[in-house]
Amino acid sequence: MSVSPVDLRSDTVTRPTDAMRAAMAAADVGDDAYGEDPTVRALEERCAALLGKESGLFVPSGTMANQIALQLHCRPGDLVFVGEDAHLGRYEAGAASAFAGVQLETVPAPASLGPGLFDGEALAGVYRGAWHDQPPPSLVALEQTHNLSGGRVFPPAAVARAAAWARYMGLAVHVDGARLWNAAVATGHAESELVSPADTVSVCFSKGLGAPVGSLLAFPAARREEALRLRRRMGGSLRQAGIVAAAALHALEERPDLAQDHRHAAELASALVDAGYAMPRPPETNMVVFEVEDAAGCGVAAERAGVRVGALDARRIRAVTHRDLGGAEIARAREILVRLGPAAGNEPA
Repeated sequence: MSVSPVDLRSDTVTRPTDAMRAAMAAADVGDDAYGEDPTVRALEERCAALLGKESGLFVPSGTMANQIALQLHCRPGDLVFVGEDAHLGRYEAGAASAFAGVQLETVPAPASLGPGLFDGEALAGVYRGAWHDQPPPSLVALEQTHNLSGGRVFPPAAVARAAAWARYMGLAVHVDGARLWNAAVATGHAESELVSPADTVSVCFSKGLGAPVGSLLAFPAARREEALRLRRRMGGSLRQAGIVAAAALHALEERPDLAQDHRHAAELASALVDAGYAMPRPPETNMVVFEVEDAAGCGVAAERAGVRVGALDARRIRAVTHRDLGGAEIARAREILVRLGPAAGNEPA
């Protein structure tokens, strides 16, 4: 009997639990384009309160949530400050320029914070003013947690400093909080505390929480009609959406054990370092990033041996722990990757 590979490519590969499927089947629904789906309304109200914002809008994806935020804050030609390797620039298929018509300006990471993160001082270092020959700056966007640096937490103090600088310069603040849930568990801060300086916040229900689909954008109540129009324009107006909103609501109320995911990542990272893999930094949440000579080749070899990982670039591999993996699966993945590693005379780092 064949054994399924241990899938560490992402925390988006999870399957709905039986309880989640039951919640979906029993969902009270209506036409959400008319604002008549009670389950969607319940999810939006619950999540907005959780984030400390006035209103929330359920959307199919995190990319759509981020793009609506950009269009709420910016006009075509505006400048948006983002961290290194931000999801807004790397993984949204050019949507920032195609839909919002904005330019993204990367803020180099200070040595004190490391890749992907920044603060007010770093922002001030790239700010060129608002002269007529420059793209007018309008928004600072932060990513929590920061994906490509390995699920790192954007420190609350750095968020506060970046937001204070933005306010001083008259700019809005958006938090791409796709994995905000992980940051809350890692820091012990409530989600609302972590995003209190932000004007808008996007969160994802299919990363970490394990819902099959869906994200939410939270914002001031005065912007709701505009956000609804933008969602419609982008094809995100749904009908009996309560069926999928019920899964997200269930995930919010019956949280998976994210702390266990973080422990599994730490255990895996420790074993990989002992096996000779190079690792830029230990995991802070549920992502382990390590370096090899040939990431694509390592990924192929790992999958043949029974574990699936993702290549971030030519040399970096990402392994993401999640709710579908217990201790036995993590142990099997650890054994396979150790066996393929430098200490075994294979994949040198």
